[in-house]
Amino acid sequence: MTDTPAPTTPPAPDRTRRRLVVGGAVGAATVGTGGVLVPAAAAGAAADRRRHADALRRDPFTLGVASGDPVPDGVVLWTRLALDPTAADGRGGMPDRPVALTWQVASDPRFRRVARTGRVTALPQHAHSVHVEVEGLQPGREYWYRFRAGRHVSRAARTSTSPTPGALPASMTMAFASCAQLEHGFFSAYRNIAADQPDLVLHLGDYLYEYTARDYVAPGGNVRDHEGPETVDLASYRQRHAQYKADADLQAAHAAAPWLVVWDDHEVDNNWAGDTPENIAEKPGFAARRAAAFRAYYENMPLRRSSIPRGDHLQLFRRLHWGALASFHMLDTRQFRDDQGCGDGYRADCPAAVDPSRSIVGPAQERWLLDGFRRSRARWDVIGQQVFFAQRDSTDGPVKTVSMDAWDGYQASRDRITRGWVDARVRNPVVLTGDVHAHWASELKLDYDDPTSRSVGTELVCSSVTSGGNGADSAVTAHPWLRWNPHLKLQNNLRGYVRTRITPDDLTAEFRCLPQVRTPGAEAFTRATFVVEDRVPALNLVQDRGVPGARTFAQRSAEEDTRATIEHETARPR
Repeated sequence: MTDTPAPTTPPAPDRTRRRLVVGGAVGAATVGTGGVLVPAAAAGAAADRRRHADALRRDPFTLGVASGDPVPDGVVLWTRLALDPTAADGRGGMPDRPVALTWQVASDPRFRRVARTGRVTALPQHAHSVHVEVEGLQPGREYWYRFRAGRHVSRAARTSTSPTPGALPASMTMAFASCAQLEHGFFSAYRNIAADQPDLVLHLGDYLYEYTARDYVAPGGNVRDHEGPETVDLASYRQRHAQYKADADLQAAHAAAPWLVVWDDHEVDNNWAGDTPENIAEKPGFAARRAAAFRAYYENMPLRRSSIPRGDHLQLFRRLHWGALASFHMLDTRQFRDDQGCGDGYRADCPAAVDPSRSIVGPAQERWLLDGFRRSRARWDVIGQQVFFAQRDSTDGPVKTVSMDAWDGYQASRDRITRGWVDARVRNPVVLTGDVHAHWASELKLDYDDPTSRSVGTELVCSSVTSGGNGADSAVTAHPWLRWNPHLKLQNNLRGYVRTRITPDDLTAEFRCLPQVRTPGAEAFTRATFVVEDRVPALNLVQDRGVPGARTFAQRSAEEDTRATIEHETARPR
């Protein structure tokens, strides 16, 4: 089941989702019109009246299909119609009129056993996107779905429902990824995720980037360009989402499994914090930019109607349960945070970083998360979020130099969350992180200054899909920061994702890497594998394997690697 706070500002504690169930010829159906819900009969009659006008001469399913936020009896289905995905007005080359769609969910890939079907209308005011909340499915089952618009049929895609509440599955597979800068490389990581056929995919942010062409250049140059200007209004955000969604590898990953998505900064503006943009001079117009970004994000993601934006607020943090095996607490570390301290970037001795009044998630989200810990009966509690959680000091010696954009810049907030799961006796807390364009893994502490203190959780950090270009290979313990941060257990600067297998007894994390991203079709390999045992918050390395022929860390200087790490994690001057 989902556990979603009410969409208010500030967000209130938990609320279960509202439902609209209507009868259909084959079964129950929820009919959505891109954020406006209408009765099925009315939608069907309207579709019938428009059918002669809705004939499209070309395939409108150029952006693919997606599913998300599974529950035991259903899942969200998404598509957005576009004849010309990168049209400058953000409307995808679609006619300025509604388009009638039908959808089907079947228990087999050939659709011989249709379980649910319904009708939905794609409206121009919502960029011809639709969100269908299907209900009445069986728990813990695979399904296939597709859409039809006139004579055009979308690809058939795979999804699944979550297990029955209280059930303890033997295992689940989950992959997580972040940071896909289209200009920096090809999305081969997504193609490899699709081949893995996981039960669930988590995307931890930076699904797209806001920059105009050649504004953010990877080492060695960019391999393709963004269309249009920097994203600042609804048209440009819609255009950018469509350009990314048109990528075949990304479409394949969406078609392979249901997704849980949360944003980081680049879906709006680099290193934005609450109502503050990166460039402080742009603050007077930032609320409008945020509202446009939020609306486009909802239109292009498989989110429930509880996430329909209300101006410049979008309810994104939420909780999903995979039976009694795992609970996924998905956080929003951007919308409610205090501004970064001391001007952002890496800083030493910044008073704001230790100010107990400051929070990276806001007081209401902190309360919601701590309450979720107290209520949890799951074997594994997985916190899906954006920025580095563990302490990560970039300088050797008594003075700490840490990132103001990560949890190091909000140390009291991190302490409250960590102590919250310890006090609640959470059985197996695991933090999942993106953002930093490299694989990392760490053991979490209440006192990072005492290396002998016990570990109270683990953190797994995925590298980028493409951001930063090819990167470089290294042994898992070669990065210099690991010497004076002994709780850090892995760093690798190749691109990729993390594949996990969760069982009642352990969690296995495979750090999947790509030899390069500058040409399409790279095959992923497992660079390192860690196992976390039930009730033992420690990272056990079971494999450390390099890629033949790759440039290793030993061929680079420590200064070069450290400089590269800091440069891509530091904001432009504000």
